[in-house]
Amino acid sequence: MERTAYRLADIAARFGGQVLGDADTQVRQIGTLEHATSGQIAFLSNAKYRNQLDHSKASAVILSPTDADSTALPRIVCDNPYSYFAKLSAFLNPLPECVPGIHSSAVIGKNTSISPQAHIGPLVTVGDGAVIGAGTVVMAGCNIGEGAILGENTLFYPNVTVYHACVIGNHVIAHSGVVIGADGFGMAWEEGKWLKIPQIGRVVIGDHVEIGANTTIDRGALDDTVIEEDVKLDNQIQVAHNVRIGAHTAIAGCVGIAGSATIGKYCRIGGSAGILGHLQIADHVEIASFTLIGKSITEPGSYAGIFPFSKNDEWRNNAVHLRHLGELVKRVKALEKEIESLKGEKI
Repeated sequence: MERTAYRLADIAARFGGQVLGDADTQVRQIGTLEHATSGQIAFLSNAKYRNQLDHSKASAVILSPTDADSTALPRIVCDNPYSYFAKLSAFLNPLPECVPGIHSSAVIGKNTSISPQAHIGPLVTVGDGAVIGAGTVVMAGCNIGEGAILGENTLFYPNVTVYHACVIGNHVIAHSGVVIGADGFGMAWEEGKWLKIPQIGRVVIGDHVEIGANTTIDRGALDDTVIEEDVKLDNQIQVAHNVRIGAHTAIAGCVGIAGSATIGKYCRIGGSAGILGHLQIADHVEIASFTLIGKSITEPGSYAGIFPFSKNDEWRNNAVHLRHLGELVKRVKALEKEIESLKGEKI
């Protein structure tokens, strides 16, 4: 398929920025500084890649004002090259259009409300009373539970499951394998066995949320599990029951969030971090990868709890010392008391 070419002047008219060099230069696709070829536009947002400008074969580049004079290539100068790249890439690589309608193999329950402008793909199951808004695309093999609500212009890739009564907003993207609304891990111990606690809450997801492949979001035990607007969840994240994630928060892959934790707005959580249950995380908190959060964070800032890696023998040696750290603290306190008493005797 032949891609449409766009002049730099036309791109700047659409997205802003200042064109330096030949404004009639045409580009069809995005590329990296290292591998871009003729007809592609690259971008520089990290100074450590500046030396790649000298050898780049891109037809044009996107730069910040700081780097505007670092190359003779035709260029668009803007304040945030990375976000400019994101918008331009979305423009040059639109999602495939899906024809509205319901596939003949789909199973549609009673009393549903499915917009004529929605697309329901092959082998999709839609439960009784479900609502699906205009422009929403539900791809092959998805299962939409009884009474679930999907907003407008939402995109479900193949094999997404939404349990009963869950509410999904507008412009939501859920990738394959996502499960929304499974039971939370609620158990009560009685006389040597576990009793299941019915999970009667819902999952409520706001607008412009993206959920990565195989991420699971459990329904609330009593109250709802809530994902606020513009939250971005990576692949393979576990969100337990009654969790609340504040607007504009981004969470990387393999993070585990235990039940009833509340995460604030504008937070950033690195991959494989863990957050224990019933904790409160303030707004504007950054948590480094592999950090375990064991108590609430009440102030914004960056937090890390990573033990640096080392050679195996060194790590084992340090681990032995760590096991005796409590004993060492007691000895230090005893020595401090002894020193204080000696000071008192001299006086």
